[in-house]
Amino acid sequence: MSAYDRYNVDIPYKDMPPSMFTVVGVSDDGDEIVRPSTSYWHDVWQRFRHDRLAMIGLIILGIMVAACILIPEFSDKTYDGMDFFNSRQPPSREHLCGTDAMGRDLFIRIMYGARISLAVGFVAAAINLFVGVIYGGISGYIGGRTDMVMMRIVDILTALPSLLYVLLIMLILGSTVQSVIIALCFTSWIGTARVVRSEILRLKHSEYIMAAKLAGAKLPTLLFRHLVPNAMGPIIVSTAFLVPSAIFSEAFLSFLGIGIQVPMASWGTLANEGQAWMSEMPWLLIFPVAAICITMLSLNFIGDGLRDALDPRLKH
Repeated sequence: MSAYDRYNVDIPYKDMPPSMFTVVGVSDDGDEIVRPSTSYWHDVWQRFRHDRLAMIGLIILGIMVAACILIPEFSDKTYDGMDFFNSRQPPSREHLCGTDAMGRDLFIRIMYGARISLAVGFVAAAINLFVGVIYGGISGYIGGRTDMVMMRIVDILTALPSLLYVLLIMLILGSTVQSVIIALCFTSWIGTARVVRSEILRLKHSEYIMAAKLAGAKLPTLLFRHLVPNAMGPIIVSTAFLVPSAIFSEAFLSFLGIGIQVPMASWGTLANEGQAWMSEMPWLLIFPVAAICITMLSLNFIGDGLRDALDPRLKH
């Protein structure tokens, strides 16, 4: 027998020594799953809630929304109730943010202003999301000449200053909450549409889209069941930043005197009234501006947290 044959003799399984099958560090339960599987959105929430600034912003925004809904309902004061015997009062226990020249409680007016400003911000963002997703989705999926025409329309709308559209709409429709929302939504959807279009162009040649086409799926099914859900990360981030932008735009318009008009109170209207009394009653300007700044920071913290949580490249 040669040396090769001597070292390649088949040894029966039962005659092999047990030590040949013992692997150090491996137990019988080695196939046990240590970490339970999670869904995509559960994983996003886990990363979002570990972002301290994002959670602080979410808590502050929740407190602001709850306060503007509940406090005016249980208060005996109204946003337009005048009391000339208590006019020009500084902040006190009875009037937390003081009163204005007509004796109106500034704290209650800020709470009513929060209703208008937050409603304008969230409604405008929702409308922009709806229009932007449909417009950008159709443009990106169909492509070709349709995409070229739709994008040239977007370029034309972008070429002119958005403030010009806002002023024209406000002059035609008047200074109401509805006209402010329409004015803010006229061109704000363009950014969302471009984001959606770029994501659709990236995803429409994927294998699962080809499989859906072979299964007979139509355009609405392909767009809203397969493409848009897989592009929700950038879309949500874009929408999250639309809310503070809309709130700031409404406050800016009201501060200029072409937005919400008195006696209705938005944060911009209150800031516009307060700047005229800055030397005598500085609290009339400080508190509305502080409400705007705190809300804007909270929404931007939430937007940054969503961007980090929805980006798979930042997963630890």
